[in-house]
Amino acid sequence: MSATEDRYLVVVNHEEQYSIWFADRTIPAGWRPVGEAGTKQECLAHIESVWTDLTPLSVRRSLAEPAAKAASR
Repeated sequence: MSATEDRYLVVVNHEEQYSIWFADRTIPAGWRPVGEAGTKQECLAHIESVWTDLTPLSVRRSLAEPAAKAASR
């Protein structure tokens, strides 16, 4: 990595949606780092490997509720 190349962090929000953020800036409210850092391409590659379901967490939970209720009957 060259000295002029920006460093990024992989961040995630409460809906388990991923993004990248400049490593030298304060992370916005509602987001938290996941422990991965590197070049933009490295961070995007990590996100691609772990974020396999783009459905927000709240939607996944609401879709799972009817199935869980049916299974408990």
